[in-house]
Amino acid sequence: MDIKPLNTDFAVSPQLTIADIPSIAAQGFKAIICNRPDGEEPGQITADQIREAAQQAGLRFAHVPAASGAIANANVDAMAEAIAVLPKPILAFCRSGARSTKLYELAQSQENSASSPRIHDVVIVGGGAAGIATASSLLKRNPKLDIAVIEPSEVHYYQPGWTMVGAGVFDKEFTRRAEARVMPRQVTWIRSAASGFAPDENKVILCDGRDVGYRVLVACPGITLDWNAIPGLAETIGKNGVTSNYGYDLAPYTNRLVKEFKGGRALFTQPAMPIKCAGAPQKAMYLSCHRWEKAGVLKDIDVQFHTAGAVLFGVAAYVPALMEYVERYGAHLNFESKLVAIDGAAKVATFERKDGDGTRRVDERFDMIHVVPPQVAPDFVRSSPLAAASGFIEVDEAKLQHLRYPNVFALGDACSASNAKTAAAARKQAPVVAVNVLAALEGKEPVADYDGYGSCPLTVEAGKIVLAEFGYGGKLLPSFPNWLIDGTRPSRLSWLLKDTILPPVYWHGMLKGREWMVAPHAIGAAH
Repeated sequence: MDIKPLNTDFAVSPQLTIADIPSIAAQGFKAIICNRPDGEEPGQITADQIREAAQQAGLRFAHVPAASGAIANANVDAMAEAIAVLPKPILAFCRSGARSTKLYELAQSQENSASSPRIHDVVIVGGGAAGIATASSLLKRNPKLDIAVIEPSEVHYYQPGWTMVGAGVFDKEFTRRAEARVMPRQVTWIRSAASGFAPDENKVILCDGRDVGYRVLVACPGITLDWNAIPGLAETIGKNGVTSNYGYDLAPYTNRLVKEFKGGRALFTQPAMPIKCAGAPQKAMYLSCHRWEKAGVLKDIDVQFHTAGAVLFGVAAYVPALMEYVERYGAHLNFESKLVAIDGAAKVATFERKDGDGTRRVDERFDMIHVVPPQVAPDFVRSSPLAAASGFIEVDEAKLQHLRYPNVFALGDACSASNAKTAAAARKQAPVVAVNVLAALEGKEPVADYDGYGSCPLTVEAGKIVLAEFGYGGKLLPSFPNWLIDGTRPSRLSWLLKDTILPPVYWHGMLKGREWMVAPHAIGAAH
């Protein structure tokens, strides 16, 4: 390992090996930057392998790939951002060390010569599904755009897959990717967290005090899971039989609990709206019941579903199909029953239930409980000038344009639109926002409309779903052709699934070798 210090805060080296990482940590380095694209030469160690080893050694890691001999401005921007946010000293590496040296020099030159903050054509806050989809849609329409994406996380999660982790279908690692693998290469990735908006100055404030200027802002920072809103939950989640599929590290505990459960009381909860993926609380119950049914122990389990809402599902057309499974599994439905406290050690959950014109508190014993936490807009959104009374970013429901700042758009879980907060909604919203952003950049009015489309593929047993697709006001918006209502096999749908709400690998992983149906009312074996 040939380390060459450039100054007290930064050094470079040729390609590292996994065996080098402990020594790097022992020498006092705090972070590693990899400047090699994966697959540059046969047998090359991947960035993810180095990342994992670095994290195990307590080091921060950033992947800032740049092609040898073809360093672009976006590469320099990304290098500057990584240097700004990572703890010092930093060790950067490439094949020989020369590329890392050049990137550092260009990044420092850029910083020293900048006389005023850079103003991007578009700044996107949030590198989740909504942000990445919008950036990609914009670049497909105009590859020359100067786009910055503000996203502090080095990891991108496919959160809808966590339900399948809890059901024992996926390993949790299947739902995790390096953020660098999904981030469009043409954008400037700002590896920092947003801490505020200054829309009157066309700026986003970062947590380190810097600001980022924009011509048009796209805000999609997601939603916050408020584990502390229920007294006792944060202290007991992940133990004492208390679990949730709403966490990457928690979903495997759901799988373990369900697999080992042989009898007793199993509670499943759903908080008041809005929450992301409103079907997920039910899916946890259905999939658990199906496994218990197959194991022959369902008859010994008292299954209780507690929802803060007054109905099983917000779109009435899908309720009959779901009720078939509620009755089949013998689950008891408790409407307007809100979880307000939990004592994990005592295995007691406290619910607030509507009783006439008032409410009453009821303690329920449990042997296992699947909890979905209340969800709110991020703090920096709620306290910003962009927030509506709800705390979410205030937008026109069709245009997804801010009602008071015409060069601001929002989508995904953080916007105030009344659609269901699902990945399917973000997929539909992204091209609408992209088209309207391009119009705004040209000084024109928005031209595209969003119809409120959302989708909940409610998995009611292994290999069978109720595919709920709907828009504003509960209007049914089926995207599948009528002939599919009679059922088919996934292998015949490869051409179609590429345009559906979930990646084909999700569907095939969930439904491999099984029949399935897509119908709002009748669910059964495919004909």
